[in-house]
Amino acid sequence: MKRKAYQVAIPVTLVVVMVAFLAAIFFVNANLSFAASGKKKSSAVARTSAVEHTEAQIKQLQGALNITEAQKELWNNLTQVMRENAKDMDAFTGALTKERAESTKTMNAVEHMKFHSQITEAHSDQMKKFIPPFEALYSSMSDEQKKSTDTIFRTGIYGKAKRK
Repeated sequence: MKRKAYQVAIPVTLVVVMVAFLAAIFFVNANLSFAASGKKKSSAVARTSAVEHTEAQIKQLQGALNITEAQKELWNNLTQVMRENAKDMDAFTGALTKERAESTKTMNAVEHMKFHSQITEAHSDQMKKFIPPFEALYSSMSDEQKKSTDTIFRTGIYGKAKRK
């Protein structure tokens, strides 16, 4: 039986949106610059850790998704993975940032690409951990919750703000 193109495109689109969402969660404040300048940022500009950012995201999502008591265990499984991923990402980016700071002046284009490949691989590994508990939670949701979740992951808009 052949699948129609739109039947395949929807799951692919959802995965792409989830990857973008997680990328925003974990790297919005990663402090990794593409520029190879030797200048350090002012210490007055504090970087938010992935753990802190993830905790804020968890609070926003829980309110926006209206998690029910019956979904609590699935939600807790998902947030545990999110917290572990954030902790791992902080450790990973900390090590990479230190490594990059030490070699920034001598890094050639190939090394630069390998550096960013490591970040991409870390994202991929985290998505592999994230998708199963997210899928279990999503499957347990009501149609209204799914609609809300789809909007959040498609637009990044939480709560009461709605697109026209």
